[in-house]
Amino acid sequence: VQLQASGGGSVQAGGSLRLSCAASGLTFGYYDTRWFRQAQGKERELVASINRDGRRIWYTESVKGRFTLSRDSAKNSVYLQMNSLKPEDTGVYYCAAKLAGADDYSVWGQGTLVTVSS
Repeated sequence: VQLQASGGGSVQAGGSLRLSCAASGLTFGYYDTRWFRQAQGKERELVASINRDGRRIWYTESVKGRFTLSRDSAKNSVYLQMNSLKPEDTGVYYCAAKLAGADDYSVWGQGTLVTVSS
């Protein structure tokens, strides 16, 4: 069971990036999925989440209207489209998955670094 996060990079403020989280050994339709980020020296922050049936998507207030979480069942992947990026969006972004009904997010991707310069 593995998640592979990718798509990070360096952009200027106002730019866009699309993060991908590809799964192997699990099917997202049975898992709740979250994107977290962690800036240097700060605690990990929940950015967005999608429940297993895809009907409930949640965003932290600071990214509402700029980030869009989506899922492609055929590719067994979850995406985070990030537009109008700000320097405060800088950090390592992680995807994580939790089997529906489980207590913890036990499956984590390796993280992908997003750097937004002003």
